[in-house]
Amino acid sequence: MKMDKLDRFIKLAKAGEGTYGVVYKAKNKLTGKNVALKRIKLEKFYRDDGEAEGVPPTAIREISLLKGLRHSSIVELLDVMQTTDKLYLVFEYLDLDLKRYLDGTRSPLEAELIRSYMKQLIEALAYLHSHRILHRDLKPQNLLVDKEGHIKLADFGLSRSFSLPTRTYTHEVVTVWYRAPELLLGARMYCTGIDIWSLGCVMAEMVRKN
Repeated sequence: MKMDKLDRFIKLAKAGEGTYGVVYKAKNKLTGKNVALKRIKLEKFYRDDGEAEGVPPTAIREISLLKGLRHSSIVELLDVMQTTDKLYLVFEYLDLDLKRYLDGTRSPLEAELIRSYMKQLIEALAYLHSHRILHRDLKPQNLLVDKEGHIKLADFGLSRSFSLPTRTYTHEVVTVWYRAPELLLGARMYCTGIDIWSLGCVMAEMVRKN
């Protein structure tokens, strides 16, 4: 991948950091639009079959799933770029995640805003499940919001496609506070209900502010 493609972007500020990479707020020099630039360091990762890969499995999942998804309430993957030792994912930019938004507001969220957020999230989740994809990590930190009242699903690193009848999957998914009872009990056969439970937990958090 030519470096001049990466040079189209100016890093403005560090927006967050995860297990495998750093996210920056950046600007596209050509369009003037802000984007979220996720930088992933390429290291040696081992797949289940023992073969080595340079790209983290979470990044592979995120790229492969998001390239096939188009929904107004799911964050859009705009581009993928690679250098010798780094992978860059370019996403549409939203102001902040729901967790930071909740932490930054003293008063409870208005009922109308909660209803609007929930409508958008339910529609996004219905779209996701209709494409036979489980998110598997719904929580406020993975929901992005902007000043116009939009909310979008993000971070598809733990997501995976599912089939019917259901197969066995790992139960070590979803942050523990948003984990469905069957996952807490070690179930390895599950389906869309785990995302619905997590979304219910998010709604309760918006209502109660804790």
